[in-house]
Amino acid sequence: MPTTVNGGFDLFVSRLTPSSAEATAASSHRSSVEGKLKNSFGVSNFFGTGSRESGTSVRYYSDLDYFASIPTQNQRNDSAYMLRLVKEQLQERFPSTTIYVDTPAVVCAFGQDGKDKIEVVPAYYTGRDDSDKFNIYKIPEIGGGWVKSSPSVHNGYVTGVNNKLDKKVKQLIRLMKAVRYYNNIPISSFYLELRIAKWASTESSILYSYDVRTMLKHLVDCELANMRDPMGISGLVPASNTETYRQDALSKLKTALTRANNARDAEEAGRISLSFDWWDKVYNGQFPAYG
Repeated sequence: MPTTVNGGFDLFVSRLTPSSAEATAASSHRSSVEGKLKNSFGVSNFFGTGSRESGTSVRYYSDLDYFASIPTQNQRNDSAYMLRLVKEQLQERFPSTTIYVDTPAVVCAFGQDGKDKIEVVPAYYTGRDDSDKFNIYKIPEIGGGWVKSSPSVHNGYVTGVNNKLDKKVKQLIRLMKAVRYYNNIPISSFYLELRIAKWASTESSILYSYDVRTMLKHLVDCELANMRDPMGISGLVPASNTETYRQDALSKLKTALTRANNARDAEEAGRISLSFDWWDKVYNGQFPAYG
C-alpha cells in the first residue's frame, strides 16, 4: 500500500482506468443499436466519441458514446423531437431495456453501471473545419436547437495538450471525473475536459495531488460559467443542463475543495496518513488506504 500521497494518486489512477473487458461488455450491443438506426433513419456513419475515445473514462462509470450521422433529409428542425424519435425506435428494438433522453443523447441502459450504457447522439454532417481535416456535425442542445460539434477536433486539442505535459493531462481529467462520479456532481464531462485542457495549456507540469486541488479551485472560482470552446466549434459550452444543476454542482465542488485544501495542508505538515483520510473524503471513500 502507498505511503506517499503521490504514490496514492498513482495507484488510484491505475484503478480508475477501465479494463479492456469492461469496454467489450457494453460494445457488444453496438451492432444492434447501429443496425436499428440504419434501418430507421438511414444512418450513414456510426462512430465512437466521448470519454472512451479520448482516453479519459472512469472504470465502471463512463458509458460508451456514439454519434449517429443521420442524412439531412431524415433530420428534424426540432432536435428534441429528433431525440424522441430515436428513443422510440431504440425502445422498439429493445423493449425490456430502460431507454431515456438525456440531451444531447438517447441513453440505452443495458445494465446498472455506466459501463453497461450506450449513449447515442443523433448528428448530421455540416462540412469540414477550417483546416479541411475534420468533420463537423450538428447535435441537439437544450431547448430543441442544434449546436456544432466535432469530436475529432476536440480530441485532437486535448491530446495535444496531454502530449506536452508527459501524458498527465488526461489522467488529471480522469481524476476530476472521478470526483464528479463519486459525489454525483451534475457537471458535463465535455465541459470538464475543455476546462482542464485549456487551463493545462499554459502549465509546465502536472502533479496530481496539487492540481486536483487547483482544478477544484479553478471550477469554483469561475462559478462554472459557460466557457467559450477554445477550438471555436461549439460556441459557449455550459457546465450543466440547467441552472439548478449548476448550483448543485457548485455547492458540491466547494465541499470537495475544502476537503482537498485540508488534504494538502496535512501533507505539507508531514501528516501523510491524515492527508490520505482527507483525499478519501474528496473521493467519497474510494481513495487508496495509507500504508
